[in-house]
Amino acid sequence: MVIHMRWSALVMAMLLVGSLIPLSMAAENTTAVTTAPTLQLDNSTREEVIAGQLITQLQRLSKFAENRIWPIKDKLPENSSILENYQKAEGYKTKAVDEYNSGDYYSSILDSLTAMHFYKAALIQLKEGREKVENIKEHMRAETARMMEYFKMVGKTIRIAQKQGIDVSNLTVLYNETKDAYKLVLEDLKARNFEKAREDLAAAREKKAELDSELKRVRRELAYKNADKIVREFLVRGEKGMELAQKAIKNANERGYNTTELQRRLNTFKSVYEEVKNLADEGKWGDALKVMNENRKTIMDFHRAMDSLRRKAEERELQTKLKDMKTFLRETAGRIQKDARALNTLKRRGVDTRRAELQLRTAVQELKLGIQLMKQHKPAQAKMHFAIALDLIHRVDEFILAHA
Repeated sequence: MVIHMRWSALVMAMLLVGSLIPLSMAAENTTAVTTAPTLQLDNSTREEVIAGQLITQLQRLSKFAENRIWPIKDKLPENSSILENYQKAEGYKTKAVDEYNSGDYYSSILDSLTAMHFYKAALIQLKEGREKVENIKEHMRAETARMMEYFKMVGKTIRIAQKQGIDVSNLTVLYNETKDAYKLVLEDLKARNFEKAREDLAAAREKKAELDSELKRVRRELAYKNADKIVREFLVRGEKGMELAQKAIKNANERGYNTTELQRRLNTFKSVYEEVKNLADEGKWGDALKVMNENRKTIMDFHRAMDSLRRKAEERELQTKLKDMKTFLRETAGRIQKDARALNTLKRRGVDTRRAELQLRTAVQELKLGIQLMKQHKPAQAKMHFAIALDLIHRVDEFILAHA
């Protein structure tokens, strides 16, 4: 029975050696592959051969692990499971070597296999840790890259506010300090100084929080400086939204649909709209804007619902118009030309029309893409681009009405 158990252990040793050696080691140390011992040997000789080959493997694996773990051991926490497994592996390795030298080959085999297990565990954890660090580094790079776009927006706000006589001295200081803080993080990452990058990123985020607070103050002041324009745009868009809602409710009622929720949203928005309009009629633009800010969620919820309804209406309109492609293209081209003339008129009056002009140019491009896809007999894809074009034209129409 003892002989049978010992022979089973030897067979298991040969089967487990391959699975215990990390793939990365096998790739870098091809000489680590050994030839299985001949089965003609007696049991004691076979134990000695297997134990010797395992010790050879173990010495190579120990060196492999040492080269990867030793250089970073001081950076790992004291309770690191990587260090814990590595130290256990080293202990079993020493024990296995001593047992081999004293002729206790069976025990040496078992302790060699145990040492390999702990080496493998440490190396796998090390690999996972490195991958985690790389992911964190990538998130840091991405965050820093996104901040560059944020800084462009802040810079634009500063320039607009300066032109309108708003004090932006504190905002400018925080803008420059925050920008420099994030640049320092990028420099740390380029220098592969990860620990310093983490510390500098934490400091940069604190600085950004100060910048956000000051930016909010300036934008609020900027909004009140332009309260009349903001309120007028709200009234124009709100009126169109209520018209659309009323039509949608009427159509839904005729079809027997439940319109309770939509009617509730319309009534809630209407009360806010009327309060804002009354203040605007009295020239109290600041008070009207304050009412809008206090009811921001109500306004946003209503407009989201109306945008969804409008897209559905445009979808139905598009389905009908696409049945006569020539008429659709002629009417759409006419709307674009009409809007372009209206934008030129507003521009001569000093209105900032850049965003609307970009939307109109984009609509033209989307229309061209749709036409090309129709020529390629891809109506479903063409329809998507036509829908985008109509949506953009609608937004330009709203802008023109708001500034008429």
